[in-house]
Amino acid sequence: MVTSAFQGHFQSKITTDMDKWLILDRDGVINEDSDAYIKSPDEWMPIPGSLEAIAELNRAAYKVVVITNQSGIARGLYSLDTLDKIHQKFKRLLAEHGGNIERIYFCPHHPDDACNCRKPNPGMYEIFAKDYQLELNNVYAVGDSIRDIQAAQRAGAQAVLVRTGNGEQSAQTIVESGKQSQFKAVPVFSDLATFKDNLLS
Repeated sequence: MVTSAFQGHFQSKITTDMDKWLILDRDGVINEDSDAYIKSPDEWMPIPGSLEAIAELNRAAYKVVVITNQSGIARGLYSLDTLDKIHQKFKRLLAEHGGNIERIYFCPHHPDDACNCRKPNPGMYEIFAKDYQLELNNVYAVGDSIRDIQAAQRAGAQAVLVRTGNGEQSAQTIVESGKQSQFKAVPVFSDLATFKDNLLS
């Protein structure tokens, strides 16, 4: 059971200013995650409401980028070409809802490679900020894992946790580790659609 101290952030009101960029993790935020990895376009299935949420954010003038770890490449589970086909499916289905992703950043490395781009390291966020000449302090970064939160915080972005994917387990881990104070500024929502509703309300 998640303690009320952490649960209280579930209803935290998201505020925004003129910055209209959002960062989303992929697996567990946009699409259903799998412990066996998403290895083909057929295995990539959107979480109900996620594509509609992105499209609605686009209509509200938000530009969205995806930042995702894809160590399955280094593990030999799928190729760069297959990853591209997965993302083509994602973009096609999103377009059917009237949505668009500006860019997808991914880390293909194994956790043992000690790269700076794999979350919880902030490398991909820093590349994104440089590419678009942005300050990230007013950019929300939505993820479902502790490493998503850590990467966003290290890059200076505003971390948000959703309970889809690994999010419920991540919330429980934070409580059990006694590190609520480290994550006390992180609002928690049931899913991307709920975050969208709060952001646009």
